[in-house]
Amino acid sequence: MKEKILPKWEAQVKKGILDFILLLLLKEKERYGYELIEEIKLKVGYEIAEGTIYPLLIRLKEDQLVEAYWEEKDSGMPRKYYRITKEGSLLLKQMKIYWTELSTNIQKLLIR
Repeated sequence: MKEKILPKWEAQVKKGILDFILLLLLKEKERYGYELIEEIKLKVGYEIAEGTIYPLLIRLKEDQLVEAYWEEKDSGMPRKYYRITKEGSLLLKQMKIYWTELSTNIQKLLIR
C-alpha cells in the first residue's frame, strides 16, 4: 500500500509546482518548449513529457501569463518561443513569497 502512495504524492507535488517552475525559467530568459523540458530536467531533476508541458504553456498563454512567438532559423524548423508577460512577472513575485513562507514553515516541521 505504501509503495503506491508515495509515487502518487510525488506526482501531485510535481504537477502543483510546474507553473511556478515554468515562470521561474521564463523569467531567466525566453525559451522554446523542448528547451524548457531540458532545463527542468537539468535544474530540477524532473522528467517532463511533451504531452505535459505544451498544455501547461497553452494554459499559461490563455491566462496571459506568458506569450509566444515564432522564430525562423537559418537551418531547420522555426521554433515557438515563450516569454513571461508583465502579468506573469507579477504573479511570479506572489508565488515566490508564498513558496518562501510555505517552505520555511515546512522546514520548521522537518527539524522537530
